[in-house]
This record gives sequence, C-alpha cells and structure tokens, in this order.
Amino acid sequence: MKFRRQASLLLVFALVAGILGCVPETPKASPPKVSEPTPKGPVVGIMTSTVSQSEDEYRAAEKMVKKYGSLVKHVTYPDNFSKEQETTISQVVALATEPTIKAIVICQAVPGSVAAIKKVREKRPDVKFILGVPHEDPPLINEYADLAFLTDQRARGETMVQLAKQMGAKTLLHYSFPRHLSMPLIAERKEMMEQACKALGIQFVLVTAPDPLSDAGIPGAQKFILEDVPRKVKQYGKATAVFSTNCAMQEPLIRASLEQGNIYPEQCCPSPTHGYPGALGIKITPEIAGNVPKIIELIRSEIEKKGGKGRFATWPVPINMVFVEAGVELAKDYADGKFKFDDQAAIKAKLEAVAGAKFQVRKHSEKGSFYLVVCDSIIF
Repeated sequence: MKFRRQASLLLVFALVAGILGCVPETPKASPPKVSEPTPKGPVVGIMTSTVSQSEDEYRAAEKMVKKYGSLVKHVTYPDNFSKEQETTISQVVALATEPTIKAIVICQAVPGSVAAIKKVREKRPDVKFILGVPHEDPPLINEYADLAFLTDQRARGETMVQLAKQMGAKTLLHYSFPRHLSMPLIAERKEMMEQACKALGIQFVLVTAPDPLSDAGIPGAQKFILEDVPRKVKQYGKATAVFSTNCAMQEPLIRASLEQGNIYPEQCCPSPTHGYPGALGIKITPEIAGNVPKIIELIRSEIEKKGGKGRFATWPVPINMVFVEAGVELAKDYADGKFKFDDQAAIKAKLEAVAGAKFQVRKHSEKGSFYLVVCDSIIF
C-alpha cells in the first residue's frame, strides 16, 4: 500500500511538471517607441504681400499652408509698405514670438525686412531668415539673411538673346525709356543684351517708348506699342523679337506680336501670369488662381488658335512663387535637421524641384548666401 501511494504521488508530480512545461513563456513587454513630439505651433513663418499687391507670392503661401497645415503660419505686409515699415517689422516680430518657429520666409523682402531681422535676433538669435526679392542694399542682405534669392538680370541679358536666337530671331527690339535706362540693373542687362546680340549675329535696335509715368501715362505708352510694333515688323521682318523693360507694355506687346507674327521671347518679369492672360482674354477664376500648369495649358491653347505656336515663350512658373515655395521647403528641411544653409547643391535642387525646370545659380558675392538665379524657359 505504501509503495502504491508513493507511485501515485510520483505520477501526479510528473503530470504537473509536464503540464507546466507545456505552458508558453509570456514574452517580456518591449518598451514603447519614443517618437518626436509633433510641434504644437508653427515651425515656419511666411510674410508676403496681400493678394491685391502681388498675387503670385500670396497664392504660393496659401499653397504651403494647405500642404503643411498648422506647421506654417502666413501673414502679410501692408500694401503701402514703403510708408508703413513699422507694421512690416511688427508682423515679423509677431511671427518670431511663436516659440516653435524655426525659420521665417519673407517675399518680397520689402524695406523694413532687415530692421525686422535685427529686432527678432535681439531675443531669438536662433530664428533663420530666407528672403525672396530683397529691396534693400545687397551688403545688408548678405550680412543679415541666412538665405536670399533674386533674379539674375545680368545673366538674363545673355539667356534671353540666346532664346530669341533659338526661336529664329534676326533682329531684337528693346523698348524702354530714359528713366528705366538710368537704373543700374536695367542698364547692365541692356548692355549684356547688346553684347549677346553682336556675338550671335542678331541686330539690336534700341527703341525709345513713352514713359508710363509721363503725361501720356500708361494708355499713351500702350498705344505707342500697338502702333510701333507693326511699323518695325514691316521694316525688319517677322524674324524680329520684341522686349520691353516695363510691365504695362507686356499686354500690348503680346497682342501686337500675335497680329504681326513676330517673336516674343520673354517679359520684363518672366512668368505665365504676366501679360499673357490679359492679352489672350483668359479669365483667372478662383478655381484656377495659383494653378500654374492649368494657366499654361490655357495660354498654349489660345496662342495655337491664333497661329502663334513656337513664337512665344516665358519661364514655366512665376519666379516669386518659386522663391516662396522653395524657401518654405528649405525652412521645413532645416527644422527637421535635413538642411544646412551653406549647401548650395541642395538649394539649387530645391529650386529646380519646385519649378520643374533647370536653374542657373550663382552667388551675389563670395561672402553670404545671397543667390542670383535664372530659370530655363518654355516655348508655347
């Protein structure tokens, strides 16, 4: 009996041990993953003009806010910015009071921008500034901006003539007036255009037009263009390219060129939205405002309908839109630790990615990060 009880106990112990041996071991809980906290406020600030002053920059800022939501905050400077610099400064300072802000993009960088940077850096020296189309002296921009962009007018003096040659031009008419030709950048660009024409075998013709600020006003200047282009095309032939230094002259130049069959390679401010919609009767509705590919499609269609295919060109996107969008993308990359402000290759790549076109990029001077840029063109 004793032996049976011992055997039974041994059997019970064996069964219990077997059962316990089959129970899977409970895995140890792994520590929770630690992710970077999402900022509770904006990391990039943008200041642009109002839509009434310059729509391109405003629409670009809207696009960035739509893309990044609360990570981007957009404000505007006053329309009369030359007389309201204190308001401009206060808008920038207000952006910098957001504790999560890492960088601020200003385009156009109107007078007061440098003063705003100085004021911000008294309390927030960590905030970076990216400026598009700075209005103030280049040495100041080089000293205070972490990054700045401006169209390279000197280089355009060559690239515009090369484009005209590509489009078949044998003569280039340069419409301007003494007030504009006294401005250093415009005068330098004209000299470069003359030299490029000579090198490429194109006849350069300087045409003096009425100044839109004279007694004749804008209507008088536009009337002159509409009357003079037919005269000049009759004189020099349809292989004549036309260019004007004045914004108000672009629409009549486009209309006259469509009627006469001559060449229109570029505006004073190259952009699909400059001159083309008005000249072609394209209405920019709220549905297509800021939709550059759609606007280009409409321009191309209208030019082809009117027999101007291959005779008109511009840059593929408004350059100020590129400055805003590329500026925000670079600022966002900086906030994420993916970009350093001395990386020129990354800067060029971002400009090209935003525009969907190739860029020529050079520094304004050896020191600083002030870049002059030129974009490739599209021919309609």
